[in-house]
Amino acid sequence: MSDQDREITATVMRERSRLGGFIRRRVADAGEAEDILQEVFYEFVQAYRLPEPIEQVSAWLFRVARNRIIDRFRKKKEEPLPESRDADDLDGDQAWRLDLLLPASEDGPEAAYARAALITALQEALEELPEAQREVFIAHELDGKSFKEMAADSGTSLNTLLARKRYAVLHLRQRLQAVYDELEM
Repeated sequence: MSDQDREITATVMRERSRLGGFIRRRVADAGEAEDILQEVFYEFVQAYRLPEPIEQVSAWLFRVARNRIIDRFRKKKEEPLPESRDADDLDGDQAWRLDLLLPASEDGPEAAYARAALITALQEALEELPEAQREVFIAHELDGKSFKEMAADSGTSLNTLLARKRYAVLHLRQRLQAVYDELEM
């Protein structure tokens, strides 16, 4: 690991908790707060590798976080995920299962078609990802592993894992937007 990577990792580890708290106090949705935190660290890694050094890293991170939060509020309001009919019957971990958030097959032929189309598109989009990005995305989003756990298990730097997840999310959003738009019509 290069000195630059060590410095980036040390900064992320030092600032993650404080910066995460700052974002969570301003963004109600925990998933959205995590996305913003990842975007900020992604931008930090990119900016840190530029020839011009970042003078006050902590102030820079908080300024970028504030700007990302403002950007989110300016965007068109997104509709929240529908509540699952079966959520009361499940433990907390299972209430967020993807299959429960998709349209139910028994709700008629249109819902069954939408469910099949979404599952197929998601599987195809995941298969398109490079293996390393797919593994990080699945471990974090579906298996609930933290980046710190993944870094310890794999020996891969935290920054590399954050970047892989970021690229995976960007690809999935872009790839699945067309399917979502088609089903909304």
